[in-house]
Amino acid sequence: MPTIRESRDGFRPNDVVVVALIVVFAVLPFPDESFRARGLLLAPALVPAAAMPFRRRWPLAVLAICLVCAVASAAAGTISPSALVAAAFGCYAAIDRRGRGIGLIAVGASAVVAFLSNGWALAGDLLDSTALQFVLLLALGGALGDAARSRREFAAAMTERAERAERTRDDEARRRVAEERVRIARDLHDVVAHQIAVISLNAGVASSALDTRPERAREALTTVRSASRTVLSDIGGLMSLLRSDAPDDHDELRPQRGLADLDTLVERFRRGGLRVDLRRHDDGFALSPTSDHVAYLVLQEALTNAHKHGLGGTATVALRIESAALHVTVVNPSRAVSPASQSPGNGLRGIQERLGAVRGAAHFGSDRGVFSLEAWIPVESVEAP
Repeated sequence: MPTIRESRDGFRPNDVVVVALIVVFAVLPFPDESFRARGLLLAPALVPAAAMPFRRRWPLAVLAICLVCAVASAAAGTISPSALVAAAFGCYAAIDRRGRGIGLIAVGASAVVAFLSNGWALAGDLLDSTALQFVLLLALGGALGDAARSRREFAAAMTERAERAERTRDDEARRRVAEERVRIARDLHDVVAHQIAVISLNAGVASSALDTRPERAREALTTVRSASRTVLSDIGGLMSLLRSDAPDDHDELRPQRGLADLDTLVERFRRGGLRVDLRRHDDGFALSPTSDHVAYLVLQEALTNAHKHGLGGTATVALRIESAALHVTVVNPSRAVSPASQSPGNGLRGIQERLGAVRGAAHFGSDRGVFSLEAWIPVESVEAP
């Protein structure tokens, strides 16, 4: 299969028309004797026709051949229309294939050669109109070649721009899909992980206390039932959010709890067996709705981790204002772990992403059997004491 370059530079059907046109100009019996080619002068008149199919690949060489043939005919006292018409096609190809800089030099040199050679053939009459018309023909060929090159470059630029725009759209679509997947995973973790942890822990309490403390088992099963209803309701809201086509409904469908529900959250963990020491020194500040929700999620994730992975069933929660930011600290005893196993899980990674979205920050880690999580969330305003 021929390449694009071969199809551009190889033989084309219109070359037959160009060659036929030059042959006609070579053998046409012009009324003016100075344009007729007889005998041996037919050779320089017909050579340009043979060179025309190669003008795209070697435009400057073909143009030089045409000018040499025109000068040879002029030396014999004859103007060769076929050679000069072929030179016009050569000027077209020179600018079209070699660029405007080289092409203009080639066209200018060709016009000078044609002007002088025609004057030589006419015994020094340089201003004869029949000679000047061929000089204008060469200039016209160069102008048409420049127009063809500009049109081709414009089409190539438009094609490249369209392809680049298509690639940009594809990249943007992939980026949005990736962001949406992360958001869905984060929301699903926020909605499900805490409640599932509560269900698992209370189910364990119920199974161990079923024979010895039936009232404690009954309380644990009640908590399991309540948490199951909550997680089913939250999952239903999340599914409605994902299936909704109206973006205005997103805020209504997504659970948006804040620090106003902190006491309820702490009480839920206390009923599940986690002793929470809550210390609040956060009066007189204002958080945006998004930051308020993020603060709630930070505390929910930290207490869930303390309940699932901590030792002793205790956790200390402290909230205070520091430098126009809400400083949240959650500390609990933990199992000794190796440094290689301290990489954050999905919940802590989601907390970091949410805090980054509200220009906050987080720091967490274990040290000597104590796990601590600290988060800083910018506040909108702080009242003077």
